[in-house]
Amino acid sequence: MTELLVMFLISGVILVAVSIPMILGKVAPNAIYGFRVPDTMNDPRTWYAVNTYSGKWLLVTGLIFMATCILAYIIPGISVDNYSLICMAGFFIPMTIGFIKSWKYMKQLKIEKLK
Repeated sequence: MTELLVMFLISGVILVAVSIPMILGKVAPNAIYGFRVPDTMNDPRTWYAVNTYSGKWLLVTGLIFMATCILAYIIPGISVDNYSLICMAGFFIPMTIGFIKSWKYMKQLKIEKLK
């Protein structure tokens, strides 16, 4: 199970590392990396605003994921299956919330532009 902990922690560090350029507005519209949907791809101002916002959620997701994996690891007698399920919940729950909130933020920006 230690191998899983290490793998999950490395994944969390990658999420955090990927989020930082997004938060700092260093990721230009591209075909690979960022909050890539038509509304962001068609408008650089929307791209940068939404990617900054979603980058913050990605950072939070990485930190929650790593904390969840560490805390679950120290549960006495936890099975590998249960450990993996808890860790995946620590990833998917904040990632889903972040995606939904980023989507709503993007739509709100679009509404504000129309005013």
